[in-house]
Amino acid sequence: MVRSSRITCSSAAAVAMAGTGGSSSSDDDEAGEEIESAPPLRVGEERAIGSWGIRKRLLRAGQGWATPVPPDEVSVHYVGTLPDGTVFASTRDGGGEPRTINLGSGDVIAGLERGIFTMKKGEKALFILPPLAYEDSGALGVPIGSELHFEVELLSWLTVVDVYKNGGIVKKVLSTGVNRQTGDLDEVTVKYKIKLLDESIVEESPEEGATFFVNEGHILPALPKVLKTMKEGERAVVMVQSQYAFGEQGRAAKNQFSAVPPNSAVNMDVELVSLKPVVDVTGDLKVMKKTLKSGDGIHTPLDGETVHIRYTGSLEDGTVFEKFGFDGEPFEFIIDEEQVTVGLDRAVATMVKGELAEVTVKFEYGFGNTEAQRQSITVPSCSTLIYEVELIDFTKEKESWEMSAHEKLEAAEKSKVAGNDLFKIGKFHRAAKKYNKALNYINEDGQFEDEVEKLMKTVRVSCWLNHAACCLKLKDFAQAISLCSKVLETEPCNVKALYQRAQAYVESYDLELAKTDLRKALELDPNNKEVKLLQANLKKLQVESNKRDAKLYANMFDRIAKESDAVSKKRKVENASHNEEAKSSDAEEALEVIKEH
Repeated sequence: MVRSSRITCSSAAAVAMAGTGGSSSSDDDEAGEEIESAPPLRVGEERAIGSWGIRKRLLRAGQGWATPVPPDEVSVHYVGTLPDGTVFASTRDGGGEPRTINLGSGDVIAGLERGIFTMKKGEKALFILPPLAYEDSGALGVPIGSELHFEVELLSWLTVVDVYKNGGIVKKVLSTGVNRQTGDLDEVTVKYKIKLLDESIVEESPEEGATFFVNEGHILPALPKVLKTMKEGERAVVMVQSQYAFGEQGRAAKNQFSAVPPNSAVNMDVELVSLKPVVDVTGDLKVMKKTLKSGDGIHTPLDGETVHIRYTGSLEDGTVFEKFGFDGEPFEFIIDEEQVTVGLDRAVATMVKGELAEVTVKFEYGFGNTEAQRQSITVPSCSTLIYEVELIDFTKEKESWEMSAHEKLEAAEKSKVAGNDLFKIGKFHRAAKKYNKALNYINEDGQFEDEVEKLMKTVRVSCWLNHAACCLKLKDFAQAISLCSKVLETEPCNVKALYQRAQAYVESYDLELAKTDLRKALELDPNNKEVKLLQANLKKLQVESNKRDAKLYANMFDRIAKESDAVSKKRKVENASHNEEAKSSDAEEALEVIKEH
């Protein structure tokens, strides 16, 4: 009886197992794909794994739902036998140690790997592999063409992440973390130890960990790349090649730490102790929110909803310029009503109930470039503001689906009026949001009574037109055209929609489309002064356009004529040169003939 803890397959076996896993596979299917789509195996039940000819019989159920994938590192016990019970490979001989396998590396035959892909932690299963040919089969005690049986127990595995998929940074997870994965902007506290391959320590964090922002880099290029794959509480060991470590230059010895020779690979022990999520609220890095304490749920306040907060506003030097909500009742304001600074307003709109955050607001979203008086403190112009704010609660508006038809109509009308008030004072962005909110209440998907539908249609058309007017002011001509077109689909003879769409076409320089809309508008309302004025302006633009086109074509034809003349002259010169060469050649031939005679 021959026993071995390692099995190798011949090239013939590799071909026979093509599609069963390992580097020889040309099959792109996920490991265990068919198993995932089928009901879980019961203990004692047997099933084929995909189309590879491998069968699996469950001997003991595992824990949880996760299964390993390449390049994870698994720890297994297995016993390989022939159909008659002859053992040819075992990790259990004499109380043997479990076998560690790097999945996808070809450490074991592909068929066995395929089986392991389907296993859960603690599971035990029997895998029946179809006949294969083996190198040195006599030494292994495996007859050529024999069916193989593997009883496998999956003890545990470590998740392995190849960060760049090139072996440059390879992370092995020792213990998993919780909550969200780290982002570029987050503030993290990290414990780390960086060592050369000979175990010399070249860098180490303080005992309590180092705190920094992920996008600041810190120590070496690999660290932020690794942190972005980690969750709070996760521990890992990381193998880093030189280009992601200290590079070609290496690093001199410093303090108690060893020097790093040029082009040195390093190993890192990393623990993500804690993270504070940071969000770029406005998308331009001018309002940044750092969560100090997580809140409850996932719902955040919407425009028009009342929030209850307490907050402290400070300057960068720590001077407090205002403080509200700590004595007695919380401070209240309505989202998107400009009752606080724009930066604070937008940041609170991203918070959940119970969340505590630090919000950094640049002057563009604060008090601008003018001084501001706040609670006996003068805030200098262009000041960056630091708010520590807690969202205690907010009054949630009814969702549209919770409203009756009349409630929807009332809410839409209220939002439209608010938009009109904002439009009158030049707040076009905010007005557009109000019109859009009104339209969300009375969208065209609902089924309403005829009388209610007529009223909704009137409000809908009014909001489309008013929203289009905002878009014209904001120079969003494509959106203005789209909104006016919606009106004209509903009311083909709406003069205002034709006029506004013609304005947008003129600004987009689609003069013929503008001309068509204006002609139709004047047919409907011949005395409309605004339409006539725009038509007169359009005629001037068309004259100027015609002149430009004429000049463009004249220049183009002149250039073509010059190019044609140049080509003609070039051909004449080439022909003359060719004739001279021909004459010279003829003369030379004549002289040769005379000489011969």
